[in-house]
Amino acid sequence: MATKSLACSLLLGMACSIVIGAYEESLYPRTISSDNYHEAIQRLQSFKSSLTTRDSIASAPSSSSSFSTLSAPAPAPSPLSLQGVNYPRVYHVTSYGADPTGSSDSTEALLAAIEDAAKGPSEGYLMQGIKNLGGSRINLEGGNYLISQPLRLPVAGVGNLMIHGGTIRASDGFPADGYIIDLSPSSNEGNTESSSHSYNFEYITLKDLLLDSNFRGGGISVINSLRISIDNCYITHFTTNGILVQSGHETYIRNSFLGQHITAGGDKNERNFSGTGINLQGNDNAVTDVVIFSAAIGIMVTGQANAFSGVHCYNKATGFGGTGIYLKLPGLTQTRIVNSYMDYTNIVAEDPVQFHVSSSFFLGDGNIVLKSKNGVIKGVDIVDNMFSGSDHGVEIVQLDQSNNPFHQIEQVTVDRNNARRMKLKATVAKGSMQGNGTSWTVDFNNVLLFPNLIKHVQYSLSTPGSTFPNHILRNVSENRVVIETNEAVPASVFVTVDQSETS
Repeated sequence: MATKSLACSLLLGMACSIVIGAYEESLYPRTISSDNYHEAIQRLQSFKSSLTTRDSIASAPSSSSSFSTLSAPAPAPSPLSLQGVNYPRVYHVTSYGADPTGSSDSTEALLAAIEDAAKGPSEGYLMQGIKNLGGSRINLEGGNYLISQPLRLPVAGVGNLMIHGGTIRASDGFPADGYIIDLSPSSNEGNTESSSHSYNFEYITLKDLLLDSNFRGGGISVINSLRISIDNCYITHFTTNGILVQSGHETYIRNSFLGQHITAGGDKNERNFSGTGINLQGNDNAVTDVVIFSAAIGIMVTGQANAFSGVHCYNKATGFGGTGIYLKLPGLTQTRIVNSYMDYTNIVAEDPVQFHVSSSFFLGDGNIVLKSKNGVIKGVDIVDNMFSGSDHGVEIVQLDQSNNPFHQIEQVTVDRNNARRMKLKATVAKGSMQGNGTSWTVDFNNVLLFPNLIKHVQYSLSTPGSTFPNHILRNVSENRVVIETNEAVPASVFVTVDQSETS
């Protein structure tokens, strides 16, 4: 093999010398002046480079094509027949015949590149049963590609792979329930429960992509996978989910934009928006610095221990039936939402248990709805948020007890929020009154969140007279605090109440 390589190199060198010599003669029919010397040298170097330029595809040449082929516009089959040969692991899809103009279908070419990457050389394992592909990259080269079926990895049990750098658009014949990029086992993998690995994929990165579902299904599906990264993606024209995460955990979605329709708000057809921007059906995921600009539901959450930060939802106004973030986790929510922006839309949480919202902004009567399913609400913190509305009497935190009233209420704190042209609600409140008599009643119904629930009271009574009246807390029912004295006196009463249960 080495002898053949040396002979090929010598022949190529001789050919280069002959052709370059002929080219030099045409370049120098006369003496070159100092003014154009550098220009001539640059032209000569460019010509030499053109003779030795090879196809930049990183995968090994096809076993069915000639090893000496200098360009390969047709799809290149798997390089598995050349095990042991070191090649860069960047797979350029145009070298497999993909059409970067989007004029013709590129499904087969993209799948061929994905197959070569997935079945390429590996270096040990990540999680047990997950082959480490060493950081292989499928490079879309900034092209716009049309596909007619979902893009799936041909085998499960691989990781450390990236798909990046281009646009993928679903054709009119794309399956209505499909996803452009589908990280689920292929049909020939069989039941994932019987596979030798506990997760389908690990450490797959989808980056710098525009995915246009063409109102045919969804954008990205991640099924029972681990440590998936979706970064700087623009996903649009979906009818089901922009991103679906099912089972598995630690899928991180960041710096991305999702919308069923391309709009910047105030769309005349906003009432008709449908679909879900992000559907999280797994645990331990994070959504960071993401904008959802059109969908019936911005984010649907049915898995625990997820975190949201820097999320901007103006997907569909609550007045039109939209929801920004819907937490459908009655009894065990374990969700944190911080530093986010609900823009004319709201957050709904069913029977929230361990639920935290802080440092967020709610505009256009956007609020937080605590919805009772079985009457349980525990470990809820809604603090340090800003609310701005339109004087329609909308409460910043609203109880939906249409199914059942909340009857298990523990460790719920709604406090330190501020509201402009909306109705402030809290679990901690302060009030005062002045009068002359034997009884003082301070009514907290206007501000307290839960009806007929005061668990702690602190009060002080101040009188300018010289007497020292006896006083007592007489009643706290119906969210009214009644203080009485044993004699009529002029007094000021200051009261603090708390609906939460302290340890």
